[in-house]
Amino acid sequence: MIDGRLPFVVTITLIILAAAFTADAQQPTKIPRIGFLNAASPSAILARYEAFRQGLRERGYVEGKNIVIEYRYAEGKLDRLQELAAELVRLKVDVIVTAGPSATRSAKEATVTIPIVMAFDYDPVGSGAIANLARPGGNITGLSALYPEMSGKRLELLKEVVPKLSRVAILGSSTQPGNAQALKHMELAAGALGVQLQYLEVRAPKDIETAFRAATKGRADAVLVLTSPVLVSQRTQLADLAVRSRVPARYQASEYVEAGGLMTYGVNVADLHRRAATYVDKILKGRKPADLPVEQPTKFELIINLKAAKQIGLTIPLNVLARAEKVIK
Repeated sequence: MIDGRLPFVVTITLIILAAAFTADAQQPTKIPRIGFLNAASPSAILARYEAFRQGLRERGYVEGKNIVIEYRYAEGKLDRLQELAAELVRLKVDVIVTAGPSATRSAKEATVTIPIVMAFDYDPVGSGAIANLARPGGNITGLSALYPEMSGKRLELLKEVVPKLSRVAILGSSTQPGNAQALKHMELAAGALGVQLQYLEVRAPKDIETAFRAATKGRADAVLVLTSPVLVSQRTQLADLAVRSRVPARYQASEYVEAGGLMTYGVNVADLHRRAATYVDKILKGRKPADLPVEQPTKFELIINLKAAKQIGLTIPLNVLARAEKVIK
């Protein structure tokens, strides 16, 4: 004789199993957490981190929906980078994206296990960040900006804009990764062009006006600004001082020219940030940084600010203007 309660028991059992299966299926998947570490201020690199976010969107990641980004900015205070990097490590982020060589060095000191993606680095092999471009080794990979190699070309371009160029003041920090190598390339180019270089150390905002006074006293025909989180954070002040001194100045990135600077020639750093999202995607899908080759830049840009040229009474040669990707009027 079949117990009349059996169908009821079976039904209840099936309901319980279905509920358990549904609850298990609805368990939230872990949302990846990315750390974004930069030595400058947010406003200084707005276009760069927007490009990084665009790159993530192109690969299906939407911030706040299926990926979280923890932003940390040192605001030009380089001594804060180690603390900020350590904070990201404590948060147990899945990947740290470093927007510049100083940030990369601090992240490297903070962790040897969390993957680090260089959005750009000026000389990652020369500075010891990675073993080599093809097989970086360790927990770091990303993109190189060919900074030292392009330094001589930047000086040649300045000579085209200022034909009578004989003395150039160089503003930079000797502690910034890549600057020492860049200076070597500039010295070679300067010898071939018959140009004398005057190096002026800038480690803090207070050093900028002092450097410009020294450049004026040294009768510099132009100023060349090396890469530096401090300098990019003070880009408006730099542009204003160049106008007041009536001296042509060439900068390292588009942010300076957008802030009123005269010109820049080099790698499109925003594009490198966009491409950094590809590395993040690969690492989140299981690839190891050590096995991902460091890539080189593919986009370069010459940007000229004609308004700044007019303010100092400089005429930009037509053949230089014709090569510009962007002209600000």
